[in-house]
Amino acid sequence: MYRFPWVLFLVAAVNMAVAAEPLRPGFYFETCPPAEFIVRDVMKKAMIREPRSLASVMRLQFHDCFVNGCDGSLLLDDTADMVGEKQALSNINSLRSFEVVDEIKEALEDACPSTVSCADILVLAARDAVALSGGPNWEVRLGRKDSLTASQQDSDNIMPSPRADATSLINLFAQFNLSVKDLVALSGSHSVGKARCFSIMFRLYNQSGSGKPDPTIEPEFREKLNQLCPLSVDENVTGPLDATPRVFDNQFYKDLVGGRGFLNSDQTLFTSRRTRPYVRVFSKDQDEFFKAFVEGMLKMGELQFEQPGEIRTNCRVVNGRPVDVLMSY
Repeated sequence: MYRFPWVLFLVAAVNMAVAAEPLRPGFYFETCPPAEFIVRDVMKKAMIREPRSLASVMRLQFHDCFVNGCDGSLLLDDTADMVGEKQALSNINSLRSFEVVDEIKEALEDACPSTVSCADILVLAARDAVALSGGPNWEVRLGRKDSLTASQQDSDNIMPSPRADATSLINLFAQFNLSVKDLVALSGSHSVGKARCFSIMFRLYNQSGSGKPDPTIEPEFREKLNQLCPLSVDENVTGPLDATPRVFDNQFYKDLVGGRGFLNSDQTLFTSRRTRPYVRVFSKDQDEFFKAFVEGMLKMGELQFEQPGEIRTNCRVVNGRPVDVLMSY
């Protein structure tokens, strides 16, 4: 126990505002001094229990911040009158390790009740997942509030699919004032983890409705993917996103240069002339990748919308709502 569709998106973007209280490093130094230690400790235990959980937790921040800002809305379970973001097309049967966030929140509530937001937990846990996987460590800005609701539709209207090309990704990131460099650097989160065959079946067997495989896939790599994901496969079978799926490094970019990107949305970063120069730089210079990744994570972590908020005591449910009313799927 511790004792320490773009139109809808653009309409939402107009309402983006600066948080009532600016985010800052050390936000919990006085109110919950052991907060960052607790998060890191739980993440270490999760890594020992299941190494893949680091990659899974890391991605939660991306999927949370891109939908109405970094507000912990992704973590809300469905209720009788709300279908949340966990049911969105980009999240269902894909995002995982929510139980790790639950463990972190439980430990924080034991040490500092009603103090650390679930939105901040996601930002801290993502940073720790990167560091514990061999990537950079950095100081995060904290002080976010948790949303009072979530929306599957909002997520479906914003989050890109594995079929996305570089142009659509560039346009999406630009709406959040994230640059082409930020896009390529943040895509480096795929340096760790796995993805489902579901996400690449079209690349292997019917790219762009041609009935043929994606010609940008390196031939030997395509053979490996065909063996992993034959037409008859259970599409929930997973494969590594790069050649070193447990280590946060620049191998991801080396694989893209070699035509060995697992996802279409990743490989397109090398086939597009606007993103290719950054892929080349990061493939040759890991320090430059780490620097750009941290810059992108900090910028993404600043995404906030002016809306009511609270500090949830249970990340899956807003305060004051009995847990037993939650719907199960």
